[in-house]
Amino acid sequence: MMRRHRTTAAKAVEYKDFDTDLSFSQTLSSDEDFEEWRPQEPKPKVPRKTATAPAAREKKASAKRAAKPKEPKIPKEPKVPKEPKPRAPRKPAAERKTKATKVLKDSGAPGLAGTKRKNIEEGKNKAGEKLADGPHVLKEEESGPSVRIKEERLSFVMSEAHQADRWAGAGSSLAGLKAEKAEVETEDFTFDEPCQKKQKTSGTTFRQPTALPPSLATGLRDELSMNWDFIELLSTLTCVERWVCVNIISLLREENTVPFMVRYRKEMINHMDSDAVRDVQLVYAELCSLSKKTQSVIQTLKKDGVLTAELEHELRSCRSFDELDHVYSPYKKGSKLTKARRAKTLGLEVAVSALLDSPHTLDLREWVKPGTEGLSSVEEVATGVEHILADMIAKDPETLSYIKTLCENSFVNIQSSVSKSALKEREQEKGVQGHQRPGAQQNKNKDIDKFHIYFNFNSNIQRIQSHQTLAINRGESLKILTVKVNIPDRVKSDFTGWCINIRWRPKTSAREDLYAIIRNAVDDSYKRLILPFLTRSYRTKLTSAAEKESIALFVRNLRQRLLVCPVRGCVIMGVDPGFRHGCKLAILSPTSQIMHTDVVYLHNTGQHREQNTDKLCHLMMKYSCTRVVIGNGTACRETESFFADLISRRRFHPLDVSYCITNEAGASIYSVSPEAVKEMPDLDPNIRSAVSIGRRVQDPLAELVKIDPKHIGIGTYQHDVSAGALKAALDGVVQECVSFVGVDINICSEILMRHVAGLNAGRAKSIAEWREQNGPFNNREQLKLVKGMGPKSYQQCAGFIRINPQTLPSAKFSTHPAAAVLEKPVSKKCKGKTCGNIPTSLNPLDQTCIHPESYDVAQRFLLLVGGAADQIGSAGLQQCVERKVRTSSVEELARTVDTTTETLKLIIDGLTQPPGFDIRQNFGQADFKRGIVSMSDLRVGTVLTGRVDNTTLFGAFVDIGVGRSGLIHKSYITLDKLPASQRRRSLVLGPGERVVVRVLNVEPERGRISLDLIRVLQ
Repeated sequence: MMRRHRTTAAKAVEYKDFDTDLSFSQTLSSDEDFEEWRPQEPKPKVPRKTATAPAAREKKASAKRAAKPKEPKIPKEPKVPKEPKPRAPRKPAAERKTKATKVLKDSGAPGLAGTKRKNIEEGKNKAGEKLADGPHVLKEEESGPSVRIKEERLSFVMSEAHQADRWAGAGSSLAGLKAEKAEVETEDFTFDEPCQKKQKTSGTTFRQPTALPPSLATGLRDELSMNWDFIELLSTLTCVERWVCVNIISLLREENTVPFMVRYRKEMINHMDSDAVRDVQLVYAELCSLSKKTQSVIQTLKKDGVLTAELEHELRSCRSFDELDHVYSPYKKGSKLTKARRAKTLGLEVAVSALLDSPHTLDLREWVKPGTEGLSSVEEVATGVEHILADMIAKDPETLSYIKTLCENSFVNIQSSVSKSALKEREQEKGVQGHQRPGAQQNKNKDIDKFHIYFNFNSNIQRIQSHQTLAINRGESLKILTVKVNIPDRVKSDFTGWCINIRWRPKTSAREDLYAIIRNAVDDSYKRLILPFLTRSYRTKLTSAAEKESIALFVRNLRQRLLVCPVRGCVIMGVDPGFRHGCKLAILSPTSQIMHTDVVYLHNTGQHREQNTDKLCHLMMKYSCTRVVIGNGTACRETESFFADLISRRRFHPLDVSYCITNEAGASIYSVSPEAVKEMPDLDPNIRSAVSIGRRVQDPLAELVKIDPKHIGIGTYQHDVSAGALKAALDGVVQECVSFVGVDINICSEILMRHVAGLNAGRAKSIAEWREQNGPFNNREQLKLVKGMGPKSYQQCAGFIRINPQTLPSAKFSTHPAAAVLEKPVSKKCKGKTCGNIPTSLNPLDQTCIHPESYDVAQRFLLLVGGAADQIGSAGLQQCVERKVRTSSVEELARTVDTTTETLKLIIDGLTQPPGFDIRQNFGQADFKRGIVSMSDLRVGTVLTGRVDNTTLFGAFVDIGVGRSGLIHKSYITLDKLPASQRRRSLVLGPGERVVVRVLNVEPERGRISLDLIRVLQ
């Protein structure tokens, strides 16, 4: 049975068959295949007729439109149902994929990740006709073929839609309200598939535009100057509906941030999560970069005097950098004159045209010019004609489309083997056995051994996994591996026959010697031009897809690491363990203030050890410290054993002391950074590390944002992906997490403020300076007084900034919040800005996630439910809201207060959440314990509870408290072991999640533990 093709970035997403093995290294072998869960194959469907003539399609479409009025709906007064309808069950994922793949295969021209597809375009046109009837949401017809675009993620971002939506709304307090949309549970588990883009299924009054505003469209068209429709191509590449792409581009060009769009413009982006919006943003940026590169190439060719109208058209029609490079490479400066261009300078283009159009009139002897190189004989003339024809074949879009289709329907393999230079080094190593080798040589040989599973590796390009691609690329860059792409010989034979008999067949009968020229040209074009192009194209696509998946893994791991629930309300001791230089201690107050720092030598012997033990116990008792946080670096296990022994001997009695192990990656880098020096100028860098370790548990988000995300110790192959793309993605995640959690502007650090949407380092510094000069902020309106805070910056950041009354003990709320907003204090002069219309009293709404642009709506809603702003978060107000929602649906209430449904839901959340609400309370905390288990205590079959430490492309590493993380291979992460809420997620497990595991194998000498997932704890 033929395996189903796995798509790359160039196609719709399909299920993938993965090669697996049980290696714990960052690279895997594909020698063993394990049976993995796959979705049930759908029954074969009768294929739709997509090859019908355009006239027939138009006729059929018009017939359907004409038949539609036969069943007119009698207009009725709008009646809001008491309970909204549940979502319609989704089609099986495999069925949706089959349909999308079929659509993509109809494409002719190659692109960045796909091409224009006629059936999708027709579907969008039909959707546009439906939109013209009124502001209704597109719905699939109960009968007849679906014309709706399959909204599925093409990129490999793996964030959970349900979690992203939860933070985007700053938590949901409507869980018990009947008006909440019901969702039918479906079993469309997509383990190896990117998560679906969230799609709105209830009615909305938001208008769905099908085109950019005229001024914006004109500016974008002039800026790009390409031959393709930008919005159409963007929609095709991202699998996002056209009207959503229009809105996202409009919002991006208006300088809106992703967190702002995801929380406050949900209707415009069709409820997409932040990762989906960022995918569209990345493709948009990529298309803009392609356009700029094309303009630069055109200007260069024009300056060189080789630009023709035909060449310019080819350049402006390119949809990927690969296509652009393929067209431009023969004209690059510094490259030698190609064979085709040399033949063209001899004037042989006319002979080629005669060969194709009227071969009976072509006589090659007429072109012979003795003494002229390239024309001195009939053979040289024939060779020149072959070179020009070969170049024409290699650049013909129809020919390239055909060869790509042949490859898609064949088994194209990628093969890696050990390089000759690596073999030579290994032979030299054997020759010097017994002699002392230098350290650099030892490290080099060690690197060679890491790639032993790729010394004879072969995989279908549709089945190769992302981490395998990255490992092969790394081995190739180190000159340890050689890599090649093998295309079956059948592709060449089919391609040659098609070219000779169909595409490049002369229009009239030709002599046998002229047919021989065409055959030679086809063979030369395939071997010398097309095959290298296909190889580059496959390698580029595989690398691009692998990089995207690796970056997506970084994004997801970082998000879950940042959103770990903080440990508050207790004194914590941070310990940076060490042997020779001792263990550095930092005792932190419940508000993360440094109370005491010290160094103790816990791993010495004799009387000195007892003195340090007494000193440690005295500090714990003096500051009532009940929590100890130990870094997982050098001497971690010994320090853990020391504290476990003290706890078992009750040396801290009457305190109930427990400890946890935390990842200290990046602590040493931060301790010598300018930010750390500014924050703790009088402390030794080693002590700063201990402070950072303790604060990572007290408030992980506030502490980890100080460290470069790539130094936090998450993900894999970070040095093998694009540094710029990785930095942009991780910075975007940090901004989302900080914004969705929210910051108290009066107590947060300047570093944390930098990551709020709409702010940067300059504005954060200005806010900190204003706070020092004028005291704490009393309301959000005062942010307008800060230097550099314009209307757009204020709009983007205001909803994510909190004014917490607890941090202003002397301040009092105004009796009437509405009046507080309108109150005008006495005018006074401020540096750079006027303060005349800015109120100074507190506004209760400033402590919520409600945006200032919705304050008027919030006041109307409070009047409607009979509540007041000073009751925010109280049980009384929550009961009033619940009672009102029971009698009237959220949709009806939204129409009453003149707003959208999503805005009202956000307002309800803000009004009913308790003061100081933190969305991170729904996430897990660090695990504190009192005893220790060693690796020698493990037995096969032992059941343990652990926490996921890191997620890779081949499985999840779990900390089970023995000093060495065990691996749950992805083949053991199956459908039946997961809660229903996690069955649509891409890699299912992420850092911080608690799991129950069973020990499968223990290798103490190699430090490896194999685990089986039993279940995920919620």
